[in-house]
Amino acid sequence: MDQPTSCLSHVLIFPFPVQGHVNCMLKLAQLLCREGLHVTFLNSDFIHRRLLSYTDIHLSYKQYPNLYFETIPDGLSDDHPRTGDRVVDLFNSIDTITKPLLMEMLIARRFSTLDRPPLTCIITDGIMCFTIDIGRELNIPTILFRTISASCFWAFFCLPRLIEGGELPITGQSDMDTLLTNVAGMESFLRLRDLPSFCRASDLTDRGLQLVISATQHTKSAHGLILNTFEELEGPALAQITKNISKLYTIGPLHVQLKARVATNIGLTCTSSSSLWEEDRSCIDWLDQQPFKSVIYVSFGSMTVLTRDQFMEFLHGLVNSGKPFLWVVRPKSVAEDYQIPEELLEGTRQRGYIVEWAPQEEVLGHPAIGGFLTHSGWNSTLESIYEGVPMICWPFYADQQVNSRLAGEVWKIGLDMKDTCDRVIIEKMVKDLIETRKDEFAKSTRLMAKLARKSASENGSSYCNLDRLIKDIKLMRNGN
Repeated sequence: MDQPTSCLSHVLIFPFPVQGHVNCMLKLAQLLCREGLHVTFLNSDFIHRRLLSYTDIHLSYKQYPNLYFETIPDGLSDDHPRTGDRVVDLFNSIDTITKPLLMEMLIARRFSTLDRPPLTCIITDGIMCFTIDIGRELNIPTILFRTISASCFWAFFCLPRLIEGGELPITGQSDMDTLLTNVAGMESFLRLRDLPSFCRASDLTDRGLQLVISATQHTKSAHGLILNTFEELEGPALAQITKNISKLYTIGPLHVQLKARVATNIGLTCTSSSSLWEEDRSCIDWLDQQPFKSVIYVSFGSMTVLTRDQFMEFLHGLVNSGKPFLWVVRPKSVAEDYQIPEELLEGTRQRGYIVEWAPQEEVLGHPAIGGFLTHSGWNSTLESIYEGVPMICWPFYADQQVNSRLAGEVWKIGLDMKDTCDRVIIEKMVKDLIETRKDEFAKSTRLMAKLARKSASENGSSYCNLDRLIKDIKLMRNGN
């Protein structure tokens, strides 16, 4: 006999409306649905239209009849670029437009129907911490999901201490290679230049910096915190976080959890794409023709914008390396118009393959891939770790500066190239990764990949933490 809907748990998941955040939170939605929870996934209108355009999202998710999609405006026009250099516009519009609309939708019980029980809790992107106050007013527990690394979250958490200790703001006289003393547990490797990009504001009243400080400190008021990481990867940072936040759920890598759990369910498949651009699968055919671990894969994610000069430096470095390369050049990801110089055309044709967007998880898992030139976004970092692919890290903004330092200095699974974009350095790093130091990196990446798989397998740390999260959500239904 079916349970009445009032006896079932129902979670509202609300991601910040950009590709990387939607990607991992949609994977969490699938995992919760697989365990019998009802999930409403609230996307911005803009994001949802792109999902409908470039994925078969409704067909793919028919296997989850307890997963529902709803939309809400993000307040920006369709022609707004929504790139990393304009992300503050998105924060502002969500605060003025989306926030009051969400309150209205919740008051009107928009997400509860005959098929859907009342909301048990809200899981919202941690950068939109206003949901904590909304949830408290409506008596709905709110769990925050920070889509960044634990180490970056901890660095954000320590910003008030950095300011009090005089290590911020950064000025023209600051030595960017100075080790920081006010981020506990990271004193031996975290430099001023490794702080998140928002920290480079010379004015402490900067809107982006203040927003990050406020949101991170507000996390302590949430019912819990979810991080897409695993204990074996970021133990020191997690040990510090747990001193300040009691309910912490480390459940990553989420894409690995999804693969592991779906594999045990006959009839379920792992939805492969939540892409906001059309994936060009011809790159897989091209990779099939390349030698084993010979190709450098280049992608700077969904938010990075290169200058024309930076684009040319990367192109020169890649061609001059003599190694085959697959490069994702997203539409409008180069700020100015450009033409490939005549002297590079032949090398690009012979060794390069350029697409507008690629099925990244599949690309990184291809046997031809020998390295990843990346912006060090957290999803990309975890995907590369899982596949055992070493990285050249060129961070653009937000958490990426921290991630690149970890990859190069702490985990020893790549090379950190932050704050420089020079063809000679790029050429050398590609050769080091693919050729000169390949055995060294193969050893360290194999170890990390093994730990990632172990954490997401049955009885692994992340596997057990996800079970604990699900159990705690079900207890919320009963008012515990």
